[in-house]
Amino acid sequence: MLWVKSFHIVFVASWFAGLFYLPRIFVNLAMVPPESVAERERLMLMAHKLFRFTTMLAVPALCLGLWLWLGYGIGRGAGNGWMHAKLAMVLLILGYHHGCWRLLKTFDSNTNRRNHVWFRWFNEAPVILLVVVVVLVVVKPF
Repeated sequence: MLWVKSFHIVFVASWFAGLFYLPRIFVNLAMVPPESVAERERLMLMAHKLFRFTTMLAVPALCLGLWLWLGYGIGRGAGNGWMHAKLAMVLLILGYHHGCWRLLKTFDSNTNRRNHVWFRWFNEAPVILLVVVVVLVVVKPF
């Protein structure tokens, strides 16, 4: 199980690297002047490739996490409230990932109405989610 746990951590860290960087591309896209077609196309290509790669990293992270959950039986019984909270955070992270996809689609259709400041704040959400998950797993506060 230590191999499974190790690879779960690697894939989660890699998934989060994508979730940290994709909104930074959105910040840059929101700042591109309309006449800078080549710059916009380059950023869109980067965003699409990063989103695909990030999604491919999320799948093994989630599968290995499920394997650990089922294999260890974590979350069943008293004193495992932290696992339920962690699973809720995982759902929020999946929602954030989906939100990135939706935002990418608005850039695809050229219908984005949000400015770069909004995307800078949006970029902070995965940091907060990751901190909460790590605290829940390490400290197990409840």
